[in-house]
Amino acid sequence: MNNGNLLVTVVVTCYNQAHFLGEAIESVIGQTYPDCEVIVVDDGSTDDTTQVVARYEDVRYVRQNNQGVAAARNTGLRESKGEYLIIMDGDDRLLPDTVAIGLEKHEEHPECAFVAGRISFIATDGSPIGSPTSVPANDFRGEGELYTTLLQDNFIMMPAMVMFRRTAFDAVGGFSSFADHSCDYDIYLRMARQFPIYCHDKIVAEYRVHDANTSRRSAVMLRSTMTVYRAQWKYVKGNKQLEEIYKHGARIWRNRYGEELVAKMRADVRKAGRGRWRQLLRESLILLRYSPQVFAEHAKRKLLTSAFGVKQ
Repeated sequence: MNNGNLLVTVVVTCYNQAHFLGEAIESVIGQTYPDCEVIVVDDGSTDDTTQVVARYEDVRYVRQNNQGVAAARNTGLRESKGEYLIIMDGDDRLLPDTVAIGLEKHEEHPECAFVAGRISFIATDGSPIGSPTSVPANDFRGEGELYTTLLQDNFIMMPAMVMFRRTAFDAVGGFSSFADHSCDYDIYLRMARQFPIYCHDKIVAEYRVHDANTSRRSAVMLRSTMTVYRAQWKYVKGNKQLEEIYKHGARIWRNRYGEELVAKMRADVRKAGRGRWRQLLRESLILLRYSPQVFAEHAKRKLLTSAFGVKQ
């Protein structure tokens, strides 16, 4: 591999993640590839984020008022200079060869908007848990081909799995604020519609599993994912094959996050106080709007249980 002096920017976005942020930063400055620009975008944290970043003299720190995930990532894009970019959250970690591997795959596939690898999982204390994810390994997808796969399954679980080519952002724009917590899913779809994508089998990042993970907040993820998904209809409408794929994917997403939300709501009922009931009402309305089939099935089960003692 001969990448000359290509600059790679790693953007670390964070909000009240000071207790994990040092590990994230150190995983970037410890890369085997030397030419890395590190930018931390603090989305209005109220913890010790500023003090943590101050320990690292070669890290650029950008603080903004709290504007959400998409805005923080776009700030990182604007501030960055690299020809290639990795976007990561402040509670995750890269592996030492992440940047080197990404550049190698981009050199092999210069037509691709991004390359994506695999991740492993870590606990709150950083210890390994579970098994690494699988992706369509060593798989090249031409323009629009990965798009149909992503409609049915976003196997790119975290942005740190991906190394983007800057020119791809130039072509499709930045992260969409309407998508916010699913803005990564939205950008993958937008790029996959227009560009080839390459997936490889190397583990490049570690996803930290803890209670504050956005991806574990079912109501937020149901709303944001279905908002992104519904925006895809205009791109598939009129193509019978894509319409069927779209409808199948919509059922998958509605059922996945809808059932997760129902399970959470049931658990919350047992400890419901006044504030909890307000939250349950908000979540019920989200379920009704974005996963009406799951809402109806849940309501039916509740009605049968209340009226006849029948459980389904």
